[in-house]
Amino acid sequence: MAEPSSRSSATASLPGRSSQTPQLLTCDAVATEAERCAHFRIRHQVFVIEQGLFGGSYGGVGGTGGDDIDVHDDDPAAIHVIGRADETICGTVRLYPLGPDAGPDAEGRWKGDRLAVLAGYRHLGLGAPLVRFAVTAAARLGGREMEAFIQPANIAFFRWLGWRRTGDLVDYAGLPHQRMLIDLTRQT
Repeated sequence: MAEPSSRSSATASLPGRSSQTPQLLTCDAVATEAERCAHFRIRHQVFVIEQGLFGGSYGGVGGTGGDDIDVHDDDPAAIHVIGRADETICGTVRLYPLGPDAGPDAEGRWKGDRLAVLAGYRHLGLGAPLVRFAVTAAARLGGREMEAFIQPANIAFFRWLGWRRTGDLVDYAGLPHQRMLIDLTRQT
């Protein structure tokens, strides 16, 4: 299912940028097998190789280790998103509705996760368009609330985007994460 594209020229007017700097940031739901493969490669690079999560080796030393793919990747309701700087796919996020096994209040709740931007592109600000795309897509599909588990270093970024903290830090894949929520009924 293809969602509308989100486009932003966030870097176009920044001083000191060379003509080689990408000018257009876009986000789209994965539409081809090549885009799906790129989505998974980026996730693997960031979460398994760089961060050493999911059984990976921190810094990539000693091989690539584990795998961040889980049951939600095969869920037909899951939306895999890619972010581009010009034509280069360099970021990802995944979102999916929570099912009835998530509890009695899960109806209308979505989860966003696997937000990743390749290291060489993080200075462009692609993370915000990726998060906004996920929030908007879930809202358009009837979601009422979205949750995400955020590494502590990124809490301020998510608060800036309108998310709120809830509960205490929890362990996820061996690292502390903060559960955060955003009201989707105010998004479009």
